[in-house]
Amino acid sequence: MSACAPRRSDAAGRRYDARALSSPHRNSRAQRWTRLLPLVAALAALALLAIGAPAAFADAFTPESGGSPNADDIDSLYKITLYIAIVIFLIVEGTLIWSLVKFRARKDGPEPAQIRGNTPLELGWTLGAALILVVLSVVTFVYLGDIKNPPDSGPGGLQTAEGVEVASLDQPNPPDGKSLEIGVNGQQYLWRYDYPGEEDLYSYYNMVVPTNTTVTLKITSQDVNHSWWIPKLGGKADAVPGFDNETWFKISKAGTYTGVCAELCGTNHADMRATVTAVAPDEYLAWTRRQAADIKEAQLGLATTRRQREARGDAVQ
Repeated sequence: MSACAPRRSDAAGRRYDARALSSPHRNSRAQRWTRLLPLVAALAALALLAIGAPAAFADAFTPESGGSPNADDIDSLYKITLYIAIVIFLIVEGTLIWSLVKFRARKDGPEPAQIRGNTPLELGWTLGAALILVVLSVVTFVYLGDIKNPPDSGPGGLQTAEGVEVASLDQPNPPDGKSLEIGVNGQQYLWRYDYPGEEDLYSYYNMVVPTNTTVTLKITSQDVNHSWWIPKLGGKADAVPGFDNETWFKISKAGTYTGVCAELCGTNHADMRATVTAVAPDEYLAWTRRQAADIKEAQLGLATTRRQREARGDAVQ
């Protein structure tokens, strides 16, 4: 019996040693899965975005698509930036929540390892952030050209649009050099629109334009700073006294597009609305004739009233 006892002891020791040797392997596998968990979470987030970003999602969390090519490009650029930001947010917040749960303090638990830096990890997030900035910069510059450069008018647009010379080098002309140039003058608290042509043609509050026609705007102000902005027709453009600012739009569908003054300009700033009505080219030409006739009639009536007051000896300013 005494000779067998050591053999049993040796067998037990060997079993213990086997368990001890197998334990690091199990721990190693667990550590590998632990390291892969953030990657799995990131891939799952990307998959959810790819599956769950239909038109309804885009309409709910992004601006409505515009009525002009430059507005559509601004909308696309916004969506690209937003989706990249959502992916980054999900990865960062998912990793943070996982870390808080996985490594939370436990009662009577061992003191966690004190890590004082991880060079590969730090290089990874630095290079990753730089890559994201490069991608966003490239995409932005690709879209900026289309946002800034107006296209030619369409075949169904106004054919009488004349060649124009834009005062600022910042705003190029369409490739064929032709567009309908309208002057926009901000005043407390309304907008005046001056149209091209031989007649003294203008309107207040509502701008009327032909569809499928490139419209360039020369924007200024006669009193304080304003900002002309129709969200569906592109970015806002400041109206500054003594300075001409330019922008453009090209509307393909007839309709009414509304906006506001986007620069605080006084007590009635909230009432300074802007409206653009797009109609077919034939309707636009008919409107210009009616508008010119109405203005001429109003001017004749004003002149008649003035002469009558002067004849009565009333003070006339």
